[in-house]
Amino acid sequence: MIRVAIAASAVLLTTVALPAAAQQEARPVLLDGTVLDVSATGVSTRVPDLAVIQAGVVTQAGTAAEAMQQNAAQMTRVLAALRKAGIAERDIQTATINLSPQYRYAQNEPPVITGYQASNQVSVRFRDVAKSGTILDTLVREGANNISGPNLTVDKPEGALDEARVDAVKKARARAELYARAAGLKVDRILAIAEGGALPHPPMPVVMMRAAAAPEADTMVSAGEQELNVSITVRFLLK
Repeated sequence: MIRVAIAASAVLLTTVALPAAAQQEARPVLLDGTVLDVSATGVSTRVPDLAVIQAGVVTQAGTAAEAMQQNAAQMTRVLAALRKAGIAERDIQTATINLSPQYRYAQNEPPVITGYQASNQVSVRFRDVAKSGTILDTLVREGANNISGPNLTVDKPEGALDEARVDAVKKARARAELYARAAGLKVDRILAIAEGGALPHPPMPVVMMRAAAAPEADTMVSAGEQELNVSITVRFLLK
């Protein structure tokens, strides 16, 4: 589904002098007409096809070495489960590895180290969003106990952004014609187009359980929709 939106503002200017693009010298050429600047935002909507989720293991032990060893053992099982689920090596990237002491605090006494906490987290790209929840459940069974996300996005947004660009230009021209009619003028031509940005708006991802009370409930990841927008400013010549 494609939805196009426009946020427009216009500034009506009097006849101005602009440089001639075909000449090297900075000699101004007087335009016969009125210049109108219109800002517009085109928006296209897509269903995200890529989910990025952080998954890892946190372990605690009496010594730093024990904490790291336990963490490595659990993380090995987690990574093996990812590969078995068909996640490519290029879609698994180490995000953080951390080892820190754990303290006990008492009033009027210095903190005492009671053990160590080790953590290892990877960033995983799921190219099949619908299956990501089931894979996460498998990771938990293999020892993953630290999961965050998902960050849902469109893997290849170029087509959607081009649609937004076309729609933004159409909306800008429609608004320019509206201002021209109100001023008793007509749109003569476009003098310049400047693109202000093409930033996707993250969707509102939903991670939920099918049945919270069911012992074998599966984690569900709902893709929702994502808006991609392109903002432009178009300069028109009115006569």
